Amino acid sequence: MISVSHPNKIVKACLLLTGSKSITNRLLILKSIYPLLKIKNKSESQDSILLERALNSSSKIKNIGHAGTAMRFLISYYSTLENQEVILKGSKRMHERPIHPLIDCLKLVGAEIVYLEKDGFPPIKIKGKKLNFKNVKISSNISSQFISSILLISPKLAGGLVMELKGELISKPYIQMTLSLLNNLGIKTSFRKNIIKVENLDKIEEKKIMVESDWSSASYWYSVVALSQKAEIILNNLYKNSIQGDSILIKIFQALGVTTKFKENKIILKKTRDFVLPKKLSLNLINSPDLAQTIAVTCFGLGIKCSLNGLQTLNIKETNRLSALKNELTKLGANLNVTKSTLILYGSKKLKKNIKINTYQDHRMAMSFAPLALKIPIFIQNPNVVVKSYPEFWDDLESAGFIIKTI
Repeated sequence: MISVSHPNKIVKACLLLTGSKSITNRLLILKSIYPLLKIKNKSESQDSILLERALNSSSKIKNIGHAGTAMRFLISYYSTLENQEVILKGSKRMHERPIHPLIDCLKLVGAEIVYLEKDGFPPIKIKGKKLNFKNVKISSNISSQFISSILLISPKLAGGLVMELKGELISKPYIQMTLSLLNNLGIKTSFRKNIIKVENLDKIEEKKIMVESDWSSASYWYSVVALSQKAEIILNNLYKNSIQGDSILIKIFQALGVTTKFKENKIILKKTRDFVLPKKLSLNLINSPDLAQTIAVTCFGLGIKCSLNGLQTLNIKETNRLSALKNELTKLGANLNVTKSTLILYGSKKLKKNIKINTYQDHRMAMSFAPLALKIPIFIQNPNVVVKSYPEFWDDLESAGFIIKTI
């Protein structure tokens, strides 16, 4: 456990965030398919390290720990490797996260996958086969990673892919990110209404891709600026025309008093002068649910009401994030209601000091609550969970003037 505090609520820092985890993980799968692909500025996150380690390992058993993206991407990848047999397993929580929509889809086109413990959940055994993916249908209202998992391996399939999405589409920017990376390699794709098409491409020319920094990681610094008295944060390697959906936080946090200025390939965040906070922030986060914790905690720290919906995927993340948010914010003095897909936080000017925040083995719980130290001293339990996506988080906070002590 650590204690986190800040002496004066004035923050200044210049930081280089790790490469985007979402982009890196997609490129690692594509590099395994197209060896001529070179990746620069890969994410240093544990998720990406575990995925790359699994891809490079000759072991039949692949243990990907808490890395949900790795599990989902590897299921499709290994399903297409003819005559190879692997076992995919993970942490206890990973074995509680459903994967049956993806596997049901793969089985319909010939995949040979067996559940080793509980139907619908890891661990699983996969025997690679030649699959007929020409036309598939998949539910689009559970996880966009299921869709991206199939899209990533589709260019190597004879005849390419036609995919029909069934149901409400969630996290659409992540699907568009996958298609953008395929396009960058010269693979032709289209996405019209609920139909995605990907053309076959057996080989690519040598290609080098620079991974931009992670906008999800940048979100915690937006929270820091919003909760500060005065701030200037410079974040490098972030682009104005980003393919990351979480770049929407520029607009969201503008409403909370954070100004974003682009200069070359970096952004400068400042506290807006003479800013009047809104009484309420209402958002549909169906395309960027990973921002929900940061937004909710920031609004609580600012004492304003927020209403968030489109959060149904948070129940199958590293923890049930809506339940976890309710538990920890209530301990701090908040009044809020949650359902399976919504969160309503009622404004509160009183924050309880020196509360121990349980992180539930969830990196985003640790990082979303840490900026509250600008308002009150706070304790974070199991702080090492941040290695999943942002290993340097606590070091970066200290460089910005936060005081962090191990208890």
